[in-house]
Amino acid sequence: MLEFDRVSKSFWTGRAHKVILHDASFRIELGQSLGILAPNGSGKTTIINMMAGLEKPDEGSITRACRVSFPLGFMGGIVAKHTATENARYIARLYSLEPDEVEAFCRWLCDIGEYFDLPVGTFSQGMRARFAFALMLALEFDLYLVDEGMPATTDVAFNRRAGAILKERLEGATVVIVSHQAQTLEKYCHSAAVLRDGKLHMFNTLEEARQLYDYETQS
Repeated sequence: MLEFDRVSKSFWTGRAHKVILHDASFRIELGQSLGILAPNGSGKTTIINMMAGLEKPDEGSITRACRVSFPLGFMGGIVAKHTATENARYIARLYSLEPDEVEAFCRWLCDIGEYFDLPVGTFSQGMRARFAFALMLALEFDLYLVDEGMPATTDVAFNRRAGAILKERLEGATVVIVSHQAQTLEKYCHSAAVLRDGKLHMFNTLEEARQLYDYETQS
């Protein structure tokens, strides 16, 4: 279970006070995946980061009573001066997993040859994205966080391998997806919400959320 209790979050942009969430309360039960529809620039990534514990709310509390993933593609836990081997083994120990298994899985999925034993800071952007994606798939979570705005890899073979693993993983897990397109949510989400002007409107079905979202974006 992941629960927001009267959570508020805002930023000062230098010109105006931007409200991301205001007094939002909701609960995500395991087995009930949630999609959040929101226009670009409305704070989708901030909400995902708060769910993961990467950002703190200004007010209210967030309870994580399950294993919550870091956002898909998140690079913050990777140390650039260390090799992919060192990073994979360190992350494995943090999650009490077998380092040999996590390293072997990431090495196989990334398929970057000798670069895996070089500092991650020397990687191209595409290789860093592949490594971050592989790390997330190497770990087991109860609830997966997916932000459509995260950087994607352009390697076709990697996308095919990783996509098949991710699809299988998400079919047996709970997922939260934030997107500005309803089609992105259709495969995985049982319920949905619409984020608009700092308010999160919760619905039992994606179709109900889509109707409000389409109305507000077209008006």
